[in-house]
Amino acid sequence: MNNNKKGALGFLYNTKSGRFVLKLLTARWLSKLCGVFLSSRLSKPLIKGFVTKNGINLADYKTNDFNCFNHCFCREIKPELRPIDFEKNHLISPCDGLLSAYKITDDTVLPIKQSSYSVNELLAGDEICKRYKDGICLVFRLCVDHYHRYCYVDNLTISKKRFIKGKLHTVRPIALERYPVFVQNCREYTVMETENFGTVTQIEVGAMLVGKIKNHHSEGEFSKGEEKGMFLYGGSTIVLLLEKDATNINYEYFSATKKGIETPVKMGQNLTDFKK
Repeated sequence: MNNNKKGALGFLYNTKSGRFVLKLLTARWLSKLCGVFLSSRLSKPLIKGFVTKNGINLADYKTNDFNCFNHCFCREIKPELRPIDFEKNHLISPCDGLLSAYKITDDTVLPIKQSSYSVNELLAGDEICKRYKDGICLVFRLCVDHYHRYCYVDNLTISKKRFIKGKLHTVRPIALERYPVFVQNCREYTVMETENFGTVTQIEVGAMLVGKIKNHHSEGEFSKGEEKGMFLYGGSTIVLLLEKDATNINYEYFSATKKGIETPVKMGQNLTDFKK
């Protein structure tokens, strides 16, 4: 049986009554309310079950003394477990996640079946979208058991940052098949002038019950691998937009995407030289 047709998400996205409930669950005010609770000491009892259910080895992280659920969710990993590839011409993954790679045709990205969207829509009409004509779009989907901090992909200078209000659908495939989630959800994008890959725009997309997209900086110069920010509770997505011929992303990622396969990657991993 198709997993999309059963369970809580199947009810929400595939039934009339479920879609009525969905309107409530995708509202930003509910996400904020959940975020307040998950950042309070009242949420500490949730930590043990979350760690056990997701098979999280707390020995991999800098501390296991958490004062609230979100402190656990945003736990900081020991740096030796996420080595950064500092090779000059290697574009790295900004995060842990499931990677899909797309070539942008003119201004259009076709991520999931009929759920197409344009870069112009993704960036809410920003003129910078013109830079990505015939470029590359990399989509990193983070599940709740992934590491939820992310880094800068190169040495760079931030030239612009903008937050776009929206809804908060889940970023799982069941929602992507029905809605253009990436242009409906709350998101924040950062335009970055990089040392080796031209103008790169990184978009953090919020998801259902994500309390907050927390970026550390609004301007300045930063180094490859330096922490850019984190997501609080929930599954989330990071989108990277690359200009045409900015770098040679390994073809294996595009091939897997065409087959409907998302490729697991880790923060700091080189994306220009596929490694099994």
